[in-house]
Amino acid sequence: LFPTTCVFRAGVGAMTDHRRGIRIADASGGRWRRPGSAGAAALWVLLALALCISLLRRSRSGSGRQQQQQQPLPTPDALRSRLPVPHRLRRFVNESRVAASAILRGQDDRLLAIVGPCSIHDPTAAREYAHRLREAADAHKSDLLIFMRVYLEKPRTTGGWRGLVSDPDLSGEEDVARGLELGRRVLLDVNSAGLAAATEFLDPLVAPFFEDLVAYGSIGARTVESPMHRALAADLSMPMGFKNPRSGELQGAVNAAIAAAAPQRRLATDGRGRLRLAEAPGNEDGHVILRGGEGGPNFDNASVTEAAQLQAAAGLAARRVVVDCSHMNSGKKHEGQLISCRGVAEQVAAGSPAVGGVMIESFLEAGNQPLDPGVTKLSGLRYGQSVTDACLDFASTEGLISELAASVRARRERAVLVGWRSAAALGSGERSE
Repeated sequence: LFPTTCVFRAGVGAMTDHRRGIRIADASGGRWRRPGSAGAAALWVLLALALCISLLRRSRSGSGRQQQQQQPLPTPDALRSRLPVPHRLRRFVNESRVAASAILRGQDDRLLAIVGPCSIHDPTAAREYAHRLREAADAHKSDLLIFMRVYLEKPRTTGGWRGLVSDPDLSGEEDVARGLELGRRVLLDVNSAGLAAATEFLDPLVAPFFEDLVAYGSIGARTVESPMHRALAADLSMPMGFKNPRSGELQGAVNAAIAAAAPQRRLATDGRGRLRLAEAPGNEDGHVILRGGEGGPNFDNASVTEAAQLQAAAGLAARRVVVDCSHMNSGKKHEGQLISCRGVAEQVAAGSPAVGGVMIESFLEAGNQPLDPGVTKLSGLRYGQSVTDACLDFASTEGLISELAASVRARRERAVLVGWRSAAALGSGERSE
């Protein structure tokens, strides 16, 4: 256990163990003395005791971490039973899904607007935001169908906070069990406020805990080419948007929508958490979300028209596309959303039938604030401000919502005028014959 020769230094003293015994050197006097056998034995006992204590502490620490890592999570059925969806909310979610599908298929001339924080980190602020957004949704319900963005998982390129599900306390310590429950409570609160929820599905194993409370889903730029996520989308009964890859090319998103439309089998967990082979019926409401790419933004009319044409050529039921006004379409600056969103509104007002919806990152306060989980003091975080991507403040968001509603009215009036002119021309032709 101990080496033949060991050296211990503390201050100016040194202790050297030789085979013939223990000799203690005093550097101040340079003299040596040989302790008695009782003293040597006592030193060995102290060293052995210190080593035992160190090993015991390590053992307890390791077993504690192991127990934490092996802590079982609730099953989807258990969490749904603890936090059930009332019948009125279940009907509300289903009706919202149908309404969004009608817009994306071109059967409803309104615009779908998915508005909300980049990510949910403060349930209290999220509830306040939901109630304020509900007022705007009611005011413009004839022109816009507004869903709240409720993102509970965050894909990270390198590292950082991974979202409410993984780290609900912003502490750097994962507590997925609490995160799942807190996330479901947030979704219940948003729906109870009268707003349908939209989210990005990141981990397929998390989807069963939330999908019954989500009216619109998306697959992100990092996972859009993943067969696992395409199969997940095929199994979800809601409109699903596929963001173009970070490269900016569109075909990857179109291919994802095509793949998700087909019936298929996928490995999934059931309500009791058991692995099973699920029969995914296919999702006919898959469509492209334009979010810009490495080459720059793609919210312009040419890009939107191209995406819609690719969808039509692929035989997809959705004829319209959604434009994400943030990310690369805003140059990763929250103020850039004002430019991209107004650019989309101009297309709508000009009569473009290709635009079906927009995404806007918005919160109570503008910008964002740094978060280093486990280091940042939560008391120092600004209420209602994002801890991930920078967002527009609510006042600016209200202005954009009004502009989008006006663009829909202009498109509607233009369509009526074009229809009247067509009818007049047809009538004139018949009379001349």
